[in-house]
Amino acid sequence: MTISEVSRSRLLDGLAFGIDRVELETPEGSRFSRDVLIHPGGVGVLVEDDGDFVFIKQFRVALGRNVLEIPAGKRDVPGESPEETARRELVEELGVHVTRLEPLTIVAPSPGYTTELIHVFWGRDIFSTQRCPVGAEERLAEVVRMSQAETFRLVDRGEILDAKTLAALGAWRRRTEN
Repeated sequence: MTISEVSRSRLLDGLAFGIDRVELETPEGSRFSRDVLIHPGGVGVLVEDDGDFVFIKQFRVALGRNVLEIPAGKRDVPGESPEETARRELVEELGVHVTRLEPLTIVAPSPGYTTELIHVFWGRDIFSTQRCPVGAEERLAEVVRMSQAETFRLVDRGEILDAKTLAALGAWRRRTEN
């Protein structure tokens, strides 16, 4: 038994996403509505270099503070594959290229209200290039290099709270422990 969509209307076309109102019907015939954030999806890369991780610490307006996270970005270039987006974001945010880019997982950060799916990769064998930040948050961001031990201490203390970063670290740990 599944819930079926009856109708859909666009409420907002924003800069980064849209919002649809979706009318639904249960198998018993009752109807209800939900608002859904329509998102193009994104990527994130857990960058590992000589046993350390490389993060970005940037201001996140929704939380009103700086957040330590893996470099990431929206899949907002038509026709660009998740891998191409990941490589572009690494140059923009960290100023690095990676020789090895392996898929780790796909994350649905909040499936109760958004269509966003984040393709998470593991990037290794890095070399530097010119950093090309886009937007105020990236220009003011700090690149942070951290040992694996310190990273997992921050996770244990609840100081790393970004969902894609936590998913990347969990997937990386499962991959490397086997």
